[in-house]
Amino acid sequence: MKKFKCLLIALFGGFLSLHAQTISVEGNVTDESSMPLLGVNVLVKDQAKGTVTDFDGNFSLEVSAGDVLQFSYVGFEPREIVVKDNTFLNVVLQTDSESLAEVVVIGYGTQQRKDITGSVSVVSEDVFEELNPIKVEQALQGTAAGVNVLPSSGSPGAGISINIRGIASNSVNEPLVLIDGYQGDLNTLNPNDIASISILKDAQAAIYGIAGANGVVLVTTKTGKKNTAPTVKYDTYMGIQETTRKIPLLNATEYALILNEAYANNGEELPYPDVSALGKGTNFQDEVFDTAPLYSHFLSLSGGTEKITYSVGGSHLFQEGIVGSDKSDFTRSTGRFSIGVEFFEDLNFTANSVFTDLNRRSLNENGLGSVLFNALNIAPTFGINDEDTEGILGNEIINPLSQIENTFNDYNLKRLNGTFALEYNPIEELTFTSRFGYSLANSKGKTFFPIIEYGPGKVFNNARSQVNQNRINDNSYTFDLFGTYEDTFDEAHHVTLTGGTTVIRTYGDGLSTTGFDVPNNSWDFADISLARGASDAQTSGGYVYDIRKLSFFGRLQYDYKGKYLVSGMLRRDSSNNFSPSNRVGYFPSVTGGWVVSEESFLQNSDVIEFLKFRASYGTLGNDNTGGSRYYRSLLSGEATYVLDGKLINGTALGTIANPNAQWEEAEKTNIGMDLRLWNNMIDISADVFREDRNSLLISGIPVSGIFGGGAPGSGAPTINAGTTRNQGVEFAIKYSQVVSDDLDFNISYNAMFLDNEVIEVRGTEFLPGGQFSVGQPQPSRFEEGFPVGYFYGYKTDGIFQTPEEVAAHPSQTALGAVSAPGDLRYVDINGDGVINTEDRTNIGDPIPTATMGLNLNVNYGPVDLVAYTFASIGNDMVRNYERAQPNVNRPAFILDRWTGPGTSNTVPRVTTGATTNLAFSDYYVEDASFARIQTVQLGYSLPGDVLEKIGMNRLRVYAAVNNLYTFTEYKGFDPSATGGAAIGGGIDYGFYPLPRIYQVGLNLNF
Repeated sequence: MKKFKCLLIALFGGFLSLHAQTISVEGNVTDESSMPLLGVNVLVKDQAKGTVTDFDGNFSLEVSAGDVLQFSYVGFEPREIVVKDNTFLNVVLQTDSESLAEVVVIGYGTQQRKDITGSVSVVSEDVFEELNPIKVEQALQGTAAGVNVLPSSGSPGAGISINIRGIASNSVNEPLVLIDGYQGDLNTLNPNDIASISILKDAQAAIYGIAGANGVVLVTTKTGKKNTAPTVKYDTYMGIQETTRKIPLLNATEYALILNEAYANNGEELPYPDVSALGKGTNFQDEVFDTAPLYSHFLSLSGGTEKITYSVGGSHLFQEGIVGSDKSDFTRSTGRFSIGVEFFEDLNFTANSVFTDLNRRSLNENGLGSVLFNALNIAPTFGINDEDTEGILGNEIINPLSQIENTFNDYNLKRLNGTFALEYNPIEELTFTSRFGYSLANSKGKTFFPIIEYGPGKVFNNARSQVNQNRINDNSYTFDLFGTYEDTFDEAHHVTLTGGTTVIRTYGDGLSTTGFDVPNNSWDFADISLARGASDAQTSGGYVYDIRKLSFFGRLQYDYKGKYLVSGMLRRDSSNNFSPSNRVGYFPSVTGGWVVSEESFLQNSDVIEFLKFRASYGTLGNDNTGGSRYYRSLLSGEATYVLDGKLINGTALGTIANPNAQWEEAEKTNIGMDLRLWNNMIDISADVFREDRNSLLISGIPVSGIFGGGAPGSGAPTINAGTTRNQGVEFAIKYSQVVSDDLDFNISYNAMFLDNEVIEVRGTEFLPGGQFSVGQPQPSRFEEGFPVGYFYGYKTDGIFQTPEEVAAHPSQTALGAVSAPGDLRYVDINGDGVINTEDRTNIGDPIPTATMGLNLNVNYGPVDLVAYTFASIGNDMVRNYERAQPNVNRPAFILDRWTGPGTSNTVPRVTTGATTNLAFSDYYVEDASFARIQTVQLGYSLPGDVLEKIGMNRLRVYAAVNNLYTFTEYKGFDPSATGGAAIGGGIDYGFYPLPRIYQVGLNLNF
C-alpha cells in the first residue's frame, strides 16, 4: 500500500523530497470542543507529501526535523506547526467564522453566504454521499426549499423535470442548468462527481437574463486541491429493486361475478353461467412486475501540488427495470478529468471534461396501451400465453407479456462536454476570466415492429415488419469573457464589480427514416440497410437548428462594514429566436440586505449569532418554450396544387410567422431573512416571494384561415398572450447538536407553500391539454382565474338511490344517456335545471399547495444514520388507467358498488348499457397528496487504529433502503409521477412506479 501511494505521488504530485534525518511524527487534530476532525489535510509545506486524519482525528507522517506541517480543514482556520522532534502533536483548529458563512457559487463568481442578498439554496456534496441517488436530480427533492422534482416515470433512465417555485409558463418550466459554466444536462452526470449545487430562485438569477426566468441550477464538479496528497476513492453499491405497490384488482371469480351482474343489469345473457371452476385466475401484475438488479461503481484519483491540481475518475451504473427486465434497462458510463495549473503567480489555467455514454431500452409506458395499462385491464380469466383472439376486450387491450416480448426499442447517447478557462490577475484586486464551454452529443435510436397478430382489430396488430431509426447531432458552446474587481476602501467600503460578455451557440440536426419488410422478421436484422420494402407515404424526415445568443452583463456589489449590502445587475441579451426588431432585451435587478447582527446592540448577544434581512426585485427572461424562430415560417406545411390539370403534392407555409413575438418576462420579488441562534445550533431561513410571468409565448390560438394556417402541417402563430402568478412562502430550519464526544446529530426541515394562478389569457378563453379515456374532451385547462393545468369536468353529489331521486334531479340526458338509480349524480353548477357541458367546473389542481422535506443525520461513534423524507400536499391526480369497455378487468373497489338503495353512495352500478358515469368528473380525480420516506441509510466506518494498520484513510460499509414507504390515499401506482407537462400533467395512465431499492455499499479512501 505504501509503495502504491509513493507511485501515485510520483505520477501526480512530484517526487518525494528525501532528507537525511527522517523522523516519524504522530498527532491528533480536534476542534475547540475537543471533537476529533476526520479528513483534515496534513501537508509538509513546499513538498508534495502529506496525509489526512482518520475517523478519530489521528495522523502519522514521515518528515524531517525542521519541516513545517500545514493543517487545513473546511470551516476552520489553517494552522502551521514546525516539527522539532517526534513528540506527539495535539493540534486544535479554531473555527473560521468567515467560512461558516460558506462560499456559494452565484453566477460569474462566488460570494460568502453571509453576504448573499438573494434567495439561494445549496445542496452540498454530503447530500449526494448520503442519498446515493441514481440521478443528480433526485438529490434535490426534499433537500432544497422551493424545488420540486417531477419524475415522468420510474423506468430506468426516464426523464426527470425540475420546477423551482411552481409552474409559471404554459410550455417549458425547466431551469437553466450550468455545469462549471457551460449549459449542460444533469442526466449525463454521475452524482459522485458533484461538489455542490447552487439554486438561484429569485432576481439573483437576473445575471443570466433571457434564460433565467425558470431559475438557475449551478453545478460545481469536484476538483483536486493544492498541496494535497494523492487520494484514491472507490464507491460502490448494489441493490435489488421491487415495485412499491400493486393496484388491487378483481380475481377471475370476482371478475366473472361482476361481469354477470353488468350483463344482467342490461338484460343480456350471462357470460359466465358457472364461475365455480375459475378460481383466482391470472394476476398479470404479478407476472409483469419483477425484482430487478442495480449496481454502481465509481473510482477517482485526486490531489495537488503547489502548482498543479488534478482529479480523474470514472463510473459505471446499470439498472434493470422492474417491468420488462432487460427490455427496460439503463446503463450509464462516465469518464471525467479536471486539471488546474498555475503557470505564473498571476496566470492560472483550469480544464475539465466529462464523457458520458448512455444506453436505454424502454417499453410503452404512461399512456393508453402501455404495458401496465394492459396489465390492469386484461381479464384475469386469460392465461399468461393467451391472446384475445375473439376481441372481447376491445381493440386496445392485449396480453402485456406478449407486448413486452414483442417490444424492441434501443437508444444510445454519447456526450462530451466540459470547459477550459484562463484566469489572469494583473493586480491583486482585478481578475480577468476567459472561459470556453462545450457540449458535443450524438444519439441514435432504433425501434422494431415485428409482424404480429394480437387479435381481431387490435391497434397493435402489425401486418408488415418495420424498423425506425434516427440519428441526432446536438452541439453547443459558450464563451465567457469577464472581469472582476474587488477592493475595500477605508476598511469599511467593500466593492465588487463584475462585467463581461457571453456568446452562446446551440446547433444541430437530426435524420429519421423508416424501412419495411425486415429480413426474417427479427430484431437481429432490424436495420434500415437491410429493410428493402417500399411505402407510398414519406418514410424519412429531418431537421436542422441553429440558435445564437449574445449577451453583455454587469454587476455591482457593495457593502459597508459587512452590515449594509446592496447589489445591482443588468444584462443585455439578444437571441436569433426573435425578429431583428425584437431581438434585444434588457434584464435589470437589484438586491439588498441588512446584517442586523453586526450592529452594536446585537454584537454581544448570547442568543443571536447571525441575523440578516434581505430583499430582491428584478426582471428575467425565458425564451425556452419548446419552439424557435417564431418570426418566420419554416415551410413545413403540406398542400395539394393543381398544375397542368393534375393534382401535385407540395409544401405549404407551415406555422404562421409572428415577427412581433418576444421572450417571456418574469417579474420577481423576494423578501427574506437568515437567522442563526445559540452558536449556530439553529439555522433558519425564510422567504416570501412573488413572480408574475408576463408575455407568455402561446401557440395554437386560432386566427383567420385567410392567413394560411389551415393546411396540413400548418398552424396558428406563437404570440405573447398570457400572464401567470406564483406567490408563496419558503421556510427552512436546521438544528445541530453535539451531545458528547461520540454522539452528534442534526435535523432539518424545509417547506414551500404556493399559490398558483393564471392572470390573463388573450385571444382565446382557455388552452386545453391532456387526455382522458377515448373520445372525450381534453380534461386540463390553462384559463384565467384558475391554476395552471387545472382539471375541468363535472362535480358529483353522490349516487342516485331511487327512481324518485332521478326524477327530482335536473336531467342528465344531455351527457349521452338516461340516468337511473346507481348512476353518478352531477351538480347543476349554473342552476339552469339541466346537466350539460355548461355545468363543468374546476374539479382539481395538479400543482401541490405545499412541498416539504424532513431530514435526519446521526453519528454515534463509528455508526452513522441518515433518513430523508419528502411530502407533497394538495395536488390532485386523474385516475385514467381504467378502460371503458364492458369485458375488461376492474379495480377491486368496484366490489363496493351500488347494488340497491343504501348500498353505496360512492361507487356507481355496473352495467354494459350506456350511462353517464363515464363522463370526466371528480369521481376520477383523487387527492394525490403523499409523504414518502425517501432514504434510510445505516453505515459503519472502521476505527482509525484499524485503518492505520491496513493503510487506508476510510473504509465504510452501509445498508440502505430507497423509496421505503409512501403514505397516501391515492389508489394508483405512484402519486409522485406526473409527467411534468404544464397543461396535462397529473393524469395517470398507469404510471410506471418508482422502485423501492434495497442496497448495500462500500466507501473506500486511501
